[in-house]
Amino acid sequence: MIDVCEGTIELNLGKDLKMKFDIKDTMRKPTIEEGYVSSETDEYKKLLDTFRPVPNILSIEGLDRPVCEVMAEQAQGDWSELKAPKVDLKPLPEGLRYAFLGENSTYPVIVNSDLEPEQLSALLVELRKRLNPNLKEVVKKEILKLLDAGIIYPISDSTWISPVHCVPKKGGITVIKNDKEELIPTRTIVGHRMCIDYRKLNSASRKDHFPLPFIDQMLERLANHPFYCFLDGYSGFFQIPIHPNDQEKTTFTCPYGTFAYRRMPFGLCNAPATFQRCMTSIFSDLIEEMVEVFMDDFSVYGASFSSCLSNLCRVLQRCEETNLVLNWEKCHFMVREGIVLGHKISEKGIELDRAKVDVMLQLPVPKTVKDIRSFLGHAGFYRRFIKDFSKIARPLTRLLCKETDFEFDEECHKSWTLLKDALVSAPIVQAPNWDHPFEIMCDASDYAVGAVLGQKIDKKLNVIYYASKTMDDAQCKYATTEKELLAIVFAFEKFRSYIVGSKVIVHTDHAALRHIFR
Repeated sequence: MIDVCEGTIELNLGKDLKMKFDIKDTMRKPTIEEGYVSSETDEYKKLLDTFRPVPNILSIEGLDRPVCEVMAEQAQGDWSELKAPKVDLKPLPEGLRYAFLGENSTYPVIVNSDLEPEQLSALLVELRKRLNPNLKEVVKKEILKLLDAGIIYPISDSTWISPVHCVPKKGGITVIKNDKEELIPTRTIVGHRMCIDYRKLNSASRKDHFPLPFIDQMLERLANHPFYCFLDGYSGFFQIPIHPNDQEKTTFTCPYGTFAYRRMPFGLCNAPATFQRCMTSIFSDLIEEMVEVFMDDFSVYGASFSSCLSNLCRVLQRCEETNLVLNWEKCHFMVREGIVLGHKISEKGIELDRAKVDVMLQLPVPKTVKDIRSFLGHAGFYRRFIKDFSKIARPLTRLLCKETDFEFDEECHKSWTLLKDALVSAPIVQAPNWDHPFEIMCDASDYAVGAVLGQKIDKKLNVIYYASKTMDDAQCKYATTEKELLAIVFAFEKFRSYIVGSKVIVHTDHAALRHIFR
């Protein structure tokens, strides 16, 4: 490993042959030390001729260009400053590659490309970070609790070391009064949580891309049942054991020692995918038939009381067979409705979580761009229930554009009020019935297109999904007929997963389009 913070680095290229780099001045033109310029030039050229570029070495993650000349920006002041110099990295000979130091991986160093991840981590290991003395008690309690449960154990010889952090444990969003008696949205801090900074380990880990279920499809399978049981896993991730050979990779350091996990901790990049794979494997023959699984939330349903009870018995028996522990305090049995992933499901269909809507209704008028972004984020989570969401929210979304002055005028206030009213009056959407044809209603305005997906059952139109989007500058210049056709194209793309293989009826109020389709 070569540390560039001193300003110069040296490479041994062979017996009695050295190469010197000066980061500030000579990195553009590497030169041989003065003692070897005249005597070893030919041998040095022959040595370089034997080097063949390796494609994977030249492809460096995080760079806009894979290969470029080394151009070091003239450093101002002392090289010990925390600010790293900006450099473009030069292709390296075979057997060498770049690694990066610093909190944001900004200091490049040159290392042997044959190093194993453990060896590289040992070279680049960082010192443990300081911990606020007021938070030591939080770490101490958590360490003692995990030791008593056998989840962690002391270790001293690991090549992987990750630091400990304490982050605020926040409750749900609420509204409180400030010193000026103004209502402001906030998330109250109810405590602190110990967590591990596994960024170094995650960067060296091969990513697991096991998919999580789509929320809307999962809710549609759960809706329209008379009885439900909602189960919650106890300390979900800690129920997954780690292979003994990999436990030392989870090593973390704190003021009370160095420890490693026997069970899967939070913070690992592959932890969610691993847990979802495990739960899917356990309930593979029951999913989409009597239970839905999203991480550690299990939703059991049935067409009748006896059917739901029978399904619950099968799920609980599977939990016993696989030693899956449940948190009984958070479980609900044989209920008519419940909250799943921020939505209320029942025999009627899918609704908004009214508790979340009530909090949003208490939010004061936005005063900053951050307030606008927060409000649109919360409202956008329920845009499936709001007709012409993009059209209504356009005055607010324009305030998020760069180089736009924040001016919450009357038009923005009207948009903000209409969105809150739309949340209050949001309809109950239904799950699709695959035995009936789908109907799509499309419309276009000067700057937005919208569509509604529904089904007519017993002469009643059941709404399944509202969708909308704003047009870009080029689309806003379309003719009226083109905009109406754009709305239809948007609807077919948005609802493709519903309408593929099904009969579809399209409704439009534009006479010219009906003539085109003939």
